[in-house]
Amino acid sequence: MFNFMKKKTTKTETPQQQAERDSAVDKVLLGYEIGAVSIATMVTGLERDGEALTLDLRLPKDSNPEVIQQELGQLLHPHGITTIHMNVRLPAPEKGSGSSLPKQMPKTTNAMDSQSKPATNPDSHSSDNSNNAEPPITKAAPTQASLAAHPRIRHIIVVASGKGGVGKSTTTVNIALALQKLGNRVGVLDADIYGPSMPTMLGVADVKPQLENEQFVPVDAHGMAMLSIGSLLDGDNTPVAWRGPKATGALMQLYNQTNWPQLDYLVIDMPPGTGDIQLTLAQRIPVTGAVIVTTPQHVALLDAQKGVEMFNKTNIPVLGVVENMALHTCSNCNHTEAIFGTGGGEFIAEQYQVPLLGQLPLASGIRAQVDKGVPSVLADDEFAQYYLDIAKNIETNINKFAKPIDDKRIF
Repeated sequence: MFNFMKKKTTKTETPQQQAERDSAVDKVLLGYEIGAVSIATMVTGLERDGEALTLDLRLPKDSNPEVIQQELGQLLHPHGITTIHMNVRLPAPEKGSGSSLPKQMPKTTNAMDSQSKPATNPDSHSSDNSNNAEPPITKAAPTQASLAAHPRIRHIIVVASGKGGVGKSTTTVNIALALQKLGNRVGVLDADIYGPSMPTMLGVADVKPQLENEQFVPVDAHGMAMLSIGSLLDGDNTPVAWRGPKATGALMQLYNQTNWPQLDYLVIDMPPGTGDIQLTLAQRIPVTGAVIVTTPQHVALLDAQKGVEMFNKTNIPVLGVVENMALHTCSNCNHTEAIFGTGGGEFIAEQYQVPLLGQLPLASGIRAQVDKGVPSVLADDEFAQYYLDIAKNIETNINKFAKPIDDKRIF
């Protein structure tokens, strides 16, 4: 939940214990209310050092910090938190009715602009020390070119979309199974932290990953190595109410702290949008290429374009576009209709000079199979060939984007 959580864990605390204790802290803070408002909305900083928790709080007027600290201590003690430190800020006293300066909107910056530099002061020779102050030292974000390939994974493919509801996860799991059916060793990482669906789609919702030497052992899902935040949660209805940096931290832990076997492909199911998780992945995980999933609908195309642009800015090759829900055939009269329009996938592919990997029908059978945990490729139904053709198209050009593997790298 809290993107600013910092942890200094003890050597005896396993990754699973870390996740359980962090989740317990989140639940307590969400449930504790001050004046019918969750205290979670008042947290501006949070750090856990083993059994000690430090909270930075911006409390409302007339709050009693001592009572709050005592009550939180009672609630958190059963979860192994024995000490709570609180840094509290209360509202400043109201001033007189004098005139005040108008509030200004904060300046905006391009978060992906690697060429941005600190502004320099033209009057650098002034005798005023403030004018001679040196600009802060900045460190450029890592780029894809500087990332070494994973020593046990040949290709990492991300499947992304600019918006939700276009069938991205269903497409991801079937593409992964299709690549496996073509004779490849395949793994799946569910990076959709807020809406993890891979365990259910692969029929392993009740299987928990094991731990060996403080590393996750991926779940075996029909011969594929699979890991998802959903595999670590208590149930299907448990929400992941995390802020950006904590979600990205969870993604990096799933990637780095997992004992992946030798894989030809690791297929990553991305969350919709172009936010923190996508940027973190682009800067810290060596991606071979991205597959964009869209529907022919105009609104979906607009968001798909944003996804392509983001990958272009982060130097991740776009392997191609998959147009989902292209045509629907009525089960009663066999009439075929383009419910969401036509030509959307071709438009994106032509605009950005990337392949159209395939077009998928809007069919209840595809949905029914993933709901049962037996996706179309696994069931070898009438729709399986669509995904096999997409997988073949991916394999056609994937090698020219492969990153060189450093066999001497030590983890």
